[in-house]
Amino acid sequence: MKPSELTAVLCLIWALTLLYGEMLAFRLLSLATCGWPHHSQSLNNNYLKVAVLTDPQLTDRTSLRLPPKSLSLELVQFYSDLYMRRAFLSSVLPFDPDVILFLGDHFDGGPYLSDLEWKESLSRLKHVFPVSKQETPVYWIAGNHDIGYEYLHTRAPQEFGSLNYRFRVGQVEFIAIDAQAIDGNPQGYMATSTRAFVKNVSLDIQAYLRVLLTHIPLYRQDKTDCGPNRKSEIVNQRIVRSPDRREIAYQNYITEESSKYLLDSIQPVLVLSGHDHDQCDVVHKSKYGPVKEHTVGTISWQQGNVYPSFMLLSACNTSSSEKLVLTQLCFLPVQLHIYIWYLSLFVLTVLALLLWPAGGVSFWHNFSDLLVCGKQLISSITSRPKEKDEDLNCEYEMMWDAEGSMHLVKKASNVSVTSKSEKISVERGTTVIRPTAKKNISQELEVSVNADVFDPMAKTLPRASKSWTKLVIQRLVRTFRMVTIIAAVNVPIYMLLLFKDWID
Repeated sequence: MKPSELTAVLCLIWALTLLYGEMLAFRLLSLATCGWPHHSQSLNNNYLKVAVLTDPQLTDRTSLRLPPKSLSLELVQFYSDLYMRRAFLSSVLPFDPDVILFLGDHFDGGPYLSDLEWKESLSRLKHVFPVSKQETPVYWIAGNHDIGYEYLHTRAPQEFGSLNYRFRVGQVEFIAIDAQAIDGNPQGYMATSTRAFVKNVSLDIQAYLRVLLTHIPLYRQDKTDCGPNRKSEIVNQRIVRSPDRREIAYQNYITEESSKYLLDSIQPVLVLSGHDHDQCDVVHKSKYGPVKEHTVGTISWQQGNVYPSFMLLSACNTSSSEKLVLTQLCFLPVQLHIYIWYLSLFVLTVLALLLWPAGGVSFWHNFSDLLVCGKQLISSITSRPKEKDEDLNCEYEMMWDAEGSMHLVKKASNVSVTSKSEKISVERGTTVIRPTAKKNISQELEVSVNADVFDPMAKTLPRASKSWTKLVIQRLVRTFRMVTIIAAVNVPIYMLLLFKDWID
């Protein structure tokens, strides 16, 4: 394979890598490893399908210590938004959900953004998750990064609807509450409104199974096991209060008292939450029996969890089924691993082009030589030693005549020579030189060797036609030229795949 052929092969490898990393990974991974739970359990199709997403937390100036409107911040926002848009278009929507549910924290610095920045973030959110409510019902729950806690409620909830509401999907009723206010000042408006809503729900006749929706998870003890899907460390309870100590400024979980109040009042069969950015499956105790809670991980790859995910929920459309609510967790491609593979492939590409022989490498020729060597090795092991010729099984004695000429006289070999000092073996046969001539032969060999060393006409190693510096420069120039060719072919492919999902 010549360098030009190697360049063509690397172009193809890069094209296939980009095709998978920028498009197929989002389509194949989720569709191959995930599905609606009622399908996987071979149940009937009389279920309504709900896709559950949470914590996109669109990156803004409050997320990183980057100057507003800077190129670095714009790039981070672009690649973060692009990943979630691809995940939504290629991994979530192909499942054709009947309802889409967001569990909060759509923005990152919602309470601290200016009105203009808020509108820009809202426009980005609608671009990242393009769905028409006329085609698919969408329900939003406000999180602490959207409107803050009660004493930081700086945004009107009109964009997300009411903070406390209920809706029905099939035979399942979903109860959404303002988790940021449930532990607030009992005399405050937001906390009072939330508790009044919960009380009204508890007084109604429960005609359907209920699922509680809360952005902040319910209380769980420190170091509670979250199950096998948890990828990060367990987060323990942490509560930060306002300066007057009357309001909640931040909390990891709803307090134990409020959690018990919600479970006993609403009587859900399932609790769905977000906020934690990682998966956690726990079982709570209530006076009506155990209740399972699924904390869904973030859909973003830049929120501390390199394994983004979403959930598929099947809600039965008839009351005759024994399993009315089923869930399935789905993982998205690991974007960090994709970028690491890009970097590794780039290093391998440069090394291959830099170290590849100028004359190329013949893989078939080397393979043939390997086969021949293997055959010879096998033949040498399995073959029996051949009988020596008579002329080889003999001894030679050196004789000198009167004129000083040496003659070799062949004598029959009847006695084997066992002492190494008494013989010199050669490649073929068992020819033995008598010690009478040993000294002279050694001298002749020494003279011959010395003559070969100091003979100016002796054969020498061929000198290099080019210096190392020149060779290195040539290799660098060749590598740069080949990398330029690979980039010229694959950069347009990358840009096409990049903006294919970004442009409406």
